[in-house]
Amino acid sequence: MQKRRLGQTEFEISPIGLGCIQFSQGSGFVGKFYSPMDQKTMNQVVKAAFNGGINWFDTAEKYGNGKSEEALSTALKQNNIMPGKAIVATKWYPVFRTAEHIKKSIDTRLQALQDYPIDLYQIHLPYSLSSISAQMQAMASLNQSRKIRSIGVSNFSAQQMLKAYETLKAQGLTLASNQVKISLLDRNIETNGVLNMARKLGVTLIAHSPLGSGILTGKFHENKDLINTLSPLRKMLGRYSSRKLERTAKLVSELTAIGQAHGISATQVALNWLITYYGETVVAIPGASKPHHAEANASAMSVRLTESELQRIDELSRRLMK
Repeated sequence: MQKRRLGQTEFEISPIGLGCIQFSQGSGFVGKFYSPMDQKTMNQVVKAAFNGGINWFDTAEKYGNGKSEEALSTALKQNNIMPGKAIVATKWYPVFRTAEHIKKSIDTRLQALQDYPIDLYQIHLPYSLSSISAQMQAMASLNQSRKIRSIGVSNFSAQQMLKAYETLKAQGLTLASNQVKISLLDRNIETNGVLNMARKLGVTLIAHSPLGSGILTGKFHENKDLINTLSPLRKMLGRYSSRKLERTAKLVSELTAIGQAHGISATQVALNWLITYYGETVVAIPGASKPHHAEANASAMSVRLTESELQRIDELSRRLMK
C-alpha cells in the first residue's frame, strides 16, 4: 500500500504507524495501564515496525512523563534509524496549562527525544486554559523558529478542528492532523462531523485505539479469562465485559473467517478495513508490545480485501452502532 500525504504537509507516511503509549515504562498515570517493557524489547519492536514498512512513530509527553519519548528515540538510535529516516510525532499535554507553556516546554520535549526532530507536534486534548487560537499561535511560533515541522491536534471536535485550521491558515500554515478514536467499534467520526470536516480541510485523521482496546483481535473471545488479567483501571476505561464480548462475537467471527481466507489474523483484517474504508483520510497507530505484533501490524498494509468482504465487515460493524 502506497504512502499517504500527512494533511497538506511535505510528509509521506505509511497508512499504519506505531503507537508508543506502551513504552511508558510504568511511569505516570498512563504508564499504569501497561506492563513495563525493557529497552531491548522496545528496540526490537521499533526495528520490526520499521523493517515492515512503517515509517512513523507516535508518542506523547503524557506517556510516562517523557519516558515513551526517551524509549522511542533510544530505540531509533539503537537500530541506526537516524533523524530523517523516520517521522516522529509527539504531543503537548494541555490540562491546567496555558498556551505559553507550549513554547516554554519545547526544549524538554526535544531533550526527551534526544534531538530527534519533532515532525508532528500535537495538542493532546482540547482542554487547555488558553483558547484554541492562542494554542495554535504558540504552535505557529515554534514552527517558524524551526522547533517543530508540522502541527496537529488530538481529540478535537469538528468545530474545534476548524478553529485550529483557520488560526493556522491566517499564519500561512496548515493543520496536518486530528488524532481521534476510530475503529469498527467506534465510528462516531461519521456522524459528529469530524470525517466530513477533515475531508473538507484536507486534514489527516489518525486513528488511535484502532483495535477497540484489543477487542477486535479476538483474543478475549478465545479466552474470556484474559479480561481478569487487566488492571482495574484499564478494564474500566476499555469497558471490557462479558456482554461486550457477546455483542461483538459475530463481527470478530467474521474478521477471523476473512482472515483465514487470506492467511492472516483478525487483527490484520480490522486494521486493513480501517485504512481502506475511509480512503486516504484515515491512518492508524496500533501499538505493539512484541516484535511479531509490530510485524503483523505492518503486514496489514499489504492485504487486499475484496469489496464483498469490506461490505460484510461494514454491515456487522453498523449493527453494533445501533
